[in-house]
Amino acid sequence: MPSCKVHESLKGQKAMVTGANSGIGRGIALALAEAGADVLINFYSDPTAAAEVVEQIEGLGRRGLAFQADVSKEDEVLAMFDAMLKELGTIDILVNNAGLQQDAPFHEMTLRQWHRVLDTNLTGQFLCAREAVREFKRRGVVPEISCAAGKILCISSVHELIPWAGHVNYAASKGGVMLMMKSIAQEVAPARIRVNSISPGAIRTPINTDAWSTPEAYESLLTLIPYRRIGEVADVGRVAAWLASDDADYITGHSLYVDGGMTLYPGFATGG
Repeated sequence: MPSCKVHESLKGQKAMVTGANSGIGRGIALALAEAGADVLINFYSDPTAAAEVVEQIEGLGRRGLAFQADVSKEDEVLAMFDAMLKELGTIDILVNNAGLQQDAPFHEMTLRQWHRVLDTNLTGQFLCAREAVREFKRRGVVPEISCAAGKILCISSVHELIPWAGHVNYAASKGGVMLMMKSIAQEVAPARIRVNSISPGAIRTPINTDAWSTPEAYESLLTLIPYRRIGEVADVGRVAAWLASDDADYITGHSLYVDGGMTLYPGFATGG
């Protein structure tokens, strides 16, 4: 392995986090900033929330930048990367986090609902990853910054593995993310580009308030989690910061489940 400086943090690196004005994306953006990275915050709506995240990043002594874009639209993704390169100079870390749900029983699901979820959750990750890889290959490894030419983290879900009735479009998109990630990782590894996924389970965010906001709902949720607590966005953020660092330099093509054991199928703990 060529010699390179091993960092204990992400100092000097430039990161983009999509869907970062709330929830898991916000937590990841702040964790990367705490580890030393300057961060572009992508958002689709709610510019006030995005501005608040930028303010928090700058409060950590890092540079923050907000950019509104629909990641499913190629022209908007291209404009966002142009802004990233103009304002921050390059990109070292891409976190493909933007995603949504439009749930329905399968026999009632519309083509519009199918396309909207696949376009954002899967095509959006493809478009952003493609642009990041282009910049990583153009620039190559900068040893004083990182051992790798670039790092991509695809935010997937335990539902890349666990079927989810009533959410067929979402589960299909995350299954697609998993094999897209692995295929990209296989292709770009010789260029010293690392590509991995983080696959969260139940994480306390505004999008799933109904699952944890009452004692009864929380207790029901815990039947799916052997570790007996809901995840917090900081749980995912810490994993993202580590996986993007040189401490994880020999890891690529891996789905890391951050789920308190949900993928252990707890229903079988007593014999099924």
